[in-house]
Amino acid sequence: MMIEVGTVLVNEELITEQFVCNLNRCKGACCVEGDSGAPLAEDELSVLEEIYPKVKPFMTQKGIETIEKEGTYVVDMDGDLTTPCVDGNKECAYVTWENGITKCAIEIAYQQGEIAWRKPISCHLYPIRITKYPEFDVLNYDRWHICHDACSFGRELKVPVYSFLKDPLIRKYGAAWYNELVEATKVDG
Repeated sequence: MMIEVGTVLVNEELITEQFVCNLNRCKGACCVEGDSGAPLAEDELSVLEEIYPKVKPFMTQKGIETIEKEGTYVVDMDGDLTTPCVDGNKECAYVTWENGITKCAIEIAYQQGEIAWRKPISCHLYPIRITKYPEFDVLNYDRWHICHDACSFGRELKVPVYSFLKDPLIRKYGAAWYNELVEATKVDG
């Protein structure tokens, strides 16, 4: 079932399911698993090119080598724009490690005040995935076995997916839209 909020259709699971990332358990596996890199929006490509020099100091050597060889983004086997992966594997080129947990070099640069852009919106919104249509977006909950601990933690804390992702949803659609979503959850929930 879908809830319409402005020009966005929101899958009811974003309201009924619970989720809170538990990095101590999953170690950031979403940054090193999957079929390709993180999905990118067309308007993010120039941003990645622009910020790369300031992100580079926070990256691993393998990540830098991948970017230098393939570019700041690639087109994957499905024809989608994504972040490049180290050795053509699953690990995002922008991944770095801290105490055995993945960190995003882009987000580290953002947190250190080096850049004003946090990270690709697909990463910031995960486990929400956006399907774009000419007239509207559809937001779906992406179920992935590596997020089992996040689901358990979310249930323990009683935090719905949309609440956990408040900041990235506001980043993508604005505060007024998010407030409308919250109101819709009260009516439909």
